[in-house]
Amino acid sequence: MEVLNKVVDFLANHQFGVWGWPTIILILATGIFMTVKLRALQVAKFNHMLKVTIIPTVKSIGKKREADSVNSISQFEAFAAAISGTIGTGNIIGVTSAILTGGPGAVFWMWVSAFFGMVTNYSENVLGLYYRKKDENGDFSGGAMYYITHGLGLKWLGYIASAFCAVAAISMSSVQTNKITSTITSAVGNEDTWLKLLIGGIIAVVIAAIIIGGIKRIGKVASVLVPFMTILFFAMAILIIIINITALPGAFVLIFKHAFNFSSAAGGIFGYATADIIRKGMARGVFSNEAGLGSSVIAHSASETREPVKQGLWGVFEVFLDTFVICTLVAFVILTSYDTAALTGKESDTAMAIGAFSNNFGVFGTVAFSVILPIFAFTTILAWSYYGEKAVEFLADKLGKKGQKICVLAFKIIYVALIVVASVLTSELVWSISDISNALMAIPNLIAVVALSGVVAKITKNYFERKSGKDVEPMLSAYPEINEEFKKDLKKKQL
Repeated sequence: MEVLNKVVDFLANHQFGVWGWPTIILILATGIFMTVKLRALQVAKFNHMLKVTIIPTVKSIGKKREADSVNSISQFEAFAAAISGTIGTGNIIGVTSAILTGGPGAVFWMWVSAFFGMVTNYSENVLGLYYRKKDENGDFSGGAMYYITHGLGLKWLGYIASAFCAVAAISMSSVQTNKITSTITSAVGNEDTWLKLLIGGIIAVVIAAIIIGGIKRIGKVASVLVPFMTILFFAMAILIIIINITALPGAFVLIFKHAFNFSSAAGGIFGYATADIIRKGMARGVFSNEAGLGSSVIAHSASETREPVKQGLWGVFEVFLDTFVICTLVAFVILTSYDTAALTGKESDTAMAIGAFSNNFGVFGTVAFSVILPIFAFTTILAWSYYGEKAVEFLADKLGKKGQKICVLAFKIIYVALIVVASVLTSELVWSISDISNALMAIPNLIAVVALSGVVAKITKNYFERKSGKDVEPMLSAYPEINEEFKKDLKKKQL
């Protein structure tokens, strides 16, 4: 175990590991390249994004869904399933951990990764919907493995992306489970192994009951839990910041002052200290919003919408909400509640996060945090179970439907069983394993996004030309027969 810890720590945390400069440059370069290619879409089309995503969704609350005949999930359910995979411990514990290990400057690099990540996530979703497949039951399946295989024609790379996705699903679940157990045990003051195993067992049973129903059940559960947990968290975080409002200007100063830690760079503009701040911020930023991983696109691809761009804009909103809103609130909660200069670096990220709530709200804060974080983490476990399932399904495509079902069932059993195991693992180990699997998953996906950037640009141009009234042939699917079907659907109703 000691050797394993050292190997994992090197791969995840060393500047020459998987989160070293090559990966960081690849993520940033992809985001910058797509931003230029799409003419800063995340800024130029931000208002349009709000008009076709969250605004109509809020207006439709309480109304009966009209697309019951469509054998898929609604756009918001797809978004809720996707955002439930991104909003998790990465937002609360991950941000706290980034500040502890990389300093306040890591927050700035989370913002940088999110700004360019918005257009990367958009591109993934557009490609995911454009290259998704439809089975005999009418269900849609899509993801990085599909646009790598059918867009680039590199099925072997699609298999590699799927394998990394399956591993990442398990590691993501492990992080969430580990933090649920540590949060609850810290709150009750009992760190006994038996209690952690009990909590892990309860989580496993509930998860198993939900994932049996597939993406439809996951989407419905997420569409209920995500708004609830987000509103509750918003209210408490904003109250904490208001209580400590005098410390807010100082928090801004700390973030920008330490973003480029020149004084600690030891002779180089981008010395080791600065590099470590950037790595921590980028790694936690990608862990949180998942832009570049090609994960959330799997949920988005199950949406009923026929317009790739429309669901792609949900991806822009997803990263915006995840990082610029939620992660920023967490950062200010921590930075206004603690004197970061007095931190030794040995503090527990979970204990600090709980402390920010309990110090400001007392017992109520502890209880509320013990509810908020487990719900955040629980929905992430749900979403990633589906991502892993679809990855395994793709890997087993040569085995026929029966073989696929057996492989998926085996994955679900392993997934649920490892939830219990993760409850007693060390926090550092599960974080590091997750960082490694995320980086490995991102590489083939980012290669595909760049290689297919021209396709993304054409689909985007096609959509906005049609919105402006031009009579052009819609680009809704890469497959002519499905494209014709979707065109007919668009004429019947707006999907």
